[in-house]
Amino acid sequence: MDITHLVAKRSTCLRRHVGAVLVKDKKILATGYNGAPSRLEHCLDVGCLRQKQGIPSGERHELCRGLHAEQNAIIQAAYHGVGIHGSTLYCTNHPCIICSKMIINAGVEEVVYEEGYADDLAKTMLKESGIQVRHVDRGAGKTSSTFPRTTNRE
Repeated sequence: MDITHLVAKRSTCLRRHVGAVLVKDKKILATGYNGAPSRLEHCLDVGCLRQKQGIPSGERHELCRGLHAEQNAIIQAAYHGVGIHGSTLYCTNHPCIICSKMIINAGVEEVVYEEGYADDLAKTMLKESGIQVRHVDRGAGKTSSTFPRTTNRE
């Protein structure tokens, strides 16, 4: 999880710094952090639209200049032609519903996260998909399985 925190330092979001790392066979495939699309001004430069409008965290994702860290990791892999089917996504935060749907369709097999996120539908859909979801308590160095894997892919 240390690498996800290092990647999160690149974030240009004013509200939350999130990092994501896609790994398979002990190799890093792609990384992502939350921020505006390439060649566009960042929230650090122009301010946060969601903050200005008083939109709470976890709501109205479409009213944001930025992409989420998980989205950027998946996009980076696709951009460079790197297959991520069967990979593990390490992320500083639990994915939102939009990212969860992308993770499911990208063939990611496991999600390991540190901090929660107020999105019950994301948790439900990840559980339904059979993706193993593990919470890591960075301070205690402990992990707990949130949803058991429903298929044997080993």
